[in-house]
Amino acid sequence: MTSVSALTLPDHTQLPDSDGTFVKNWQEHPQSILLTDSITPVLEGLHPDSQYCIGQDLGIYWRLTDPPEKGAEAPDWFYVANVPPTLDGKTRRSYVLWKEYVAPLIVIEFVSGDGSEERDNTPPSQGEGGNIGKFWVYEQAIRVPYYGIYEVAKAQVEVYHLMDNTYQLMKPNERGHYSIAPMGVELGIWQGFYQNAELPWLRWWDAQGNLLLTGEERAVIERQKRERIVEKLRSLSVEQLNALGIDLEMLD
Repeated sequence: MTSVSALTLPDHTQLPDSDGTFVKNWQEHPQSILLTDSITPVLEGLHPDSQYCIGQDLGIYWRLTDPPEKGAEAPDWFYVANVPPTLDGKTRRSYVLWKEYVAPLIVIEFVSGDGSEERDNTPPSQGEGGNIGKFWVYEQAIRVPYYGIYEVAKAQVEVYHLMDNTYQLMKPNERGHYSIAPMGVELGIWQGFYQNAELPWLRWWDAQGNLLLTGEERAVIERQKRERIVEKLRSLSVEQLNALGIDLEMLD
């Protein structure tokens, strides 16, 4: 592979965007949306030029193999800083490291089984049938600075930080959250109701411990604020409303 010119290597339009398998559980889709929706305002602040990419069950190609999809890992959620969200006006079908050279800052896997797949540290030399452990790929091949393993069945998340080329299991802070310092946020478990399900969801908080809200949650809070203001105004007399320049009909 090292003798092949980078110009001849396939890009995201030439590589498979799926290995043909089904999503492993129904919760993966809403969980990914929850993470993306709530973190978007933060990322827009970090990247006013909109140069960032979020992948949801999108393949990260880290080596060239036959078949090609054997050389990819597809995290349930990941974020890459300082790369364009589209390429040549096309939506990304995959994220190709030999074309981008920028590793994701964080990848998150949602456990569907017993968690052994997400923690598999098998190196290439020991992989049975050529299988390489997902944990090893993120740590040693892609070198992702932060790796999260979320287990809804256990209501927990583990976060690993790459230090001296080795993943170190992070310790939660006093709020039970994990600091993702480059993003200025924390990651943790939130027990609550989302998408018609009461579950221990994986969510973001800011550095002060304030929950990052989805667009729908922000809209509900704004609506409640307006309703409280209207109710307060309704308690005023006509004379008081007139003094404020408010017509009573405006409150209907």
